[in-house]
Amino acid sequence: METSGGIQASLGGRYALALFELARESNTIDAVETSLSRVRDALAGSEDFRRLTTSPVVARGAAARAVLATADQLGADATTRNFLGVLAENRRLGQLPQIVRAFRALAARHRGETTAEVTSAYPLDEAQVGELKQQLRQRVGRDVSVDLSVDPHLLGGLVVRIGSQMIDSSIRTRLNALASAMKG
Repeated sequence: METSGGIQASLGGRYALALFELARESNTIDAVETSLSRVRDALAGSEDFRRLTTSPVVARGAAARAVLATADQLGADATTRNFLGVLAENRRLGQLPQIVRAFRALAARHRGETTAEVTSAYPLDEAQVGELKQQLRQRVGRDVSVDLSVDPHLLGGLVVRIGSQMIDSSIRTRLNALASAMKG
């Protein structure tokens, strides 16, 4: 089941859609997107923060206080800060990765862009990201925003997902294909 605009009616998708509507009404889509990117980076970089968002034993009040303090440290805008408090009170902090992904897709669509999820073996620098966006723009015929993540298990290359289309140029996939071909 999908909602309008193609965002799945998953719990994370519904929360992202509600946040997007709030951000659109208050004209803070860019600020919320920036804040959510900081939250995503904090989740990726801090085991303690990730544990806080996924642990069922942390009391609601304690989770809300901790996540609001983290939002303040990250410089999150007021809409995102309030939203994180609501997630904590509703015990939905574990949905943050899906919410961030869905919100970014909604914001990109709002700007007339397509979103590509890009996984690389190593972090990409600005020049590489710019070149990648240019290549993807030529391929899909419109501007593309990229949601970057790193997976060292790829060994090298990229895995790019645009909607239901996947482009896998990772060395891991090439080695697996070679191994299968050699087995006969």
